[in-house]
Amino acid sequence: MSTSTQADAEELFPRLYGELREIADRLIRREAPGHTLQPTALVHEAWFKLAGDHAPQPADRAHFLALAARAMRQVLVDHARKRRALKRGGPLPDLTIADDRLGMVMPLDDLISLDDALQRLAIHGERLCRVVELRFFAGLSEEEAAEVLGVTTRTVQRDWAKARAWLHAELDPGATA
Repeated sequence: MSTSTQADAEELFPRLYGELREIADRLIRREAPGHTLQPTALVHEAWFKLAGDHAPQPADRAHFLALAARAMRQVLVDHARKRRALKRGGPLPDLTIADDRLGMVMPLDDLISLDDALQRLAIHGERLCRVVELRFFAGLSEEEAAEVLGVTTRTVQRDWAKARAWLHAELDPGATA
């Protein structure tokens, strides 16, 4: 990260820390009791990803929050992968992630499957994937997601519906619509 880029991100981080903490708290609250990752740790881990040498420069508050949502997604998936590896060595309690926005309840290990599905979804439509990141991982409203993406709220609503339907079919192909 260049000096000016790092300075921009370092200026945004303290100003938006409260919002980032709320996003992380929402993500952690969706998970069953016993999750070992705390909201503060999630924010700090995401910050380390955002402050790396090759991190993109945030253009504004909305862009910074979008980058933070992606970083938090990566942290949660990394955490799930580590849990999966530990679980192979011995019993760990099953954890679930439940979200009324996505309309799914899934074991935390399936967060890895969700991440894989989002990568496939991005091939069909990058914006569909970004809408899921912003709505599910960042917990942004439709209006906030529209602002971040520079589209109308109605476009976000359509993309959100398409993305959810696609993810349901992809993650649970035997389910009936």
